Amino acid sequence: MAADFDLFKVSEEHDLLREAVRSLCEEKILPFAADVDEHSRFPQEALDALVSSDLAAVHVAEQYGGQGADALATCIVIEEVARVCASSSLIPAVNKLGSMPVILSGSEELKQKYLTPLAAGSGMFSYCLSEPDAGSDAAGMKTRADRDGDDYVLNGVKRWITNAGVSEYYTVMAVTDPTARSKGISAFVVEKGDEGVTFGAPEKKLGIKGSPTREVYFDNVRIPADRMIGAEGTGFATAMRTLDHTRVTIAAQALGIAQGALDYASNYVKERKQFGKPIADFQGIQFMLADMAMKLTAARQLTYTAAAKSERGDSDLTYFGAAAKCFASDVAMEVTTDAVQLLGGYGYTKDYPLERMMRDAKITQIYEGTNQVQRVVMARQVLAGGLSL
Repeated sequence: MAADFDLFKVSEEHDLLREAVRSLCEEKILPFAADVDEHSRFPQEALDALVSSDLAAVHVAEQYGGQGADALATCIVIEEVARVCASSSLIPAVNKLGSMPVILSGSEELKQKYLTPLAAGSGMFSYCLSEPDAGSDAAGMKTRADRDGDDYVLNGVKRWITNAGVSEYYTVMAVTDPTARSKGISAFVVEKGDEGVTFGAPEKKLGIKGSPTREVYFDNVRIPADRMIGAEGTGFATAMRTLDHTRVTIAAQALGIAQGALDYASNYVKERKQFGKPIADFQGIQFMLADMAMKLTAARQLTYTAAAKSERGDSDLTYFGAAAKCFASDVAMEVTTDAVQLLGGYGYTKDYPLERMMRDAKITQIYEGTNQVQRVVMARQVLAGGLSL
């Protein structure tokens, strides 16, 4: 797909993609969304549908058997899945997050070995950066990787790992030189089946209940040195570059959640009658819908602009990725909360999907860097100059 798309107008090719993905989602993912949330179970139906349609990892290049989708097309896939089920949207989103370090910094051998099964749907990817005492301060991690001949031996724990236990492959950041702080961190590919890899119990979360979040433990996990991603000491830089690209996908997820809520609420108010007429006829309701749609439109334009910058690798991607993620997630929280309000008491019950959407929207303000951290990132870029805003 072409990288030089219009920032303010999705191309016909992308429109056709959206139409196809929406149809798939409404037919094969939406019917299971409430059950996935209610029972906190992995959305296997969504994985099967996405894999069979080659949509589970559309970002993988064609030379590795993937679709070679551009950054905007990847966002559209994630957005449309999130519109019906946020938990399911973490399949394509986290597949990109976990594999992006390999794409950015991995050897050709690593790319062939791990991107090929990812594209084929035979193995998902997860991303292991955060630790119990290293969240926003990721450079303070303690997981170690010590060289031993032709191998590295990993010891430590990672926390808040999305799809842990389901994914086959894990990009793991670990300290190889404890005296160098961020420049002493290296990145590795660890396989689920490696001896010494175990998983904690699933976290009991407010939302995205269908996507397992677990700790990952490394107990003398011996992996060959050729599984290092890039050169020793470059892992933290690769991790930050990865987030520049994948914060855009979280913005897309937030868009999808918000769009799903707006769609449902707008249909509801046209059918719900009070005082002898549809509540959609009342100006107060119309003003709420107008504000919801306006904010969502602005968030979408910012997200798609960031996607274009991601595709081109623009120098100001760090700012735009943070801005898109921050703004879109804040909008998603506002829109879903207002959507619940529009349904009144019904919106507060599990008989309707809006309370789930509101719960799911909250995490988009937290993961891949809290929105407070995003504002720090943006401020640093502004103070450094060079932004053409």
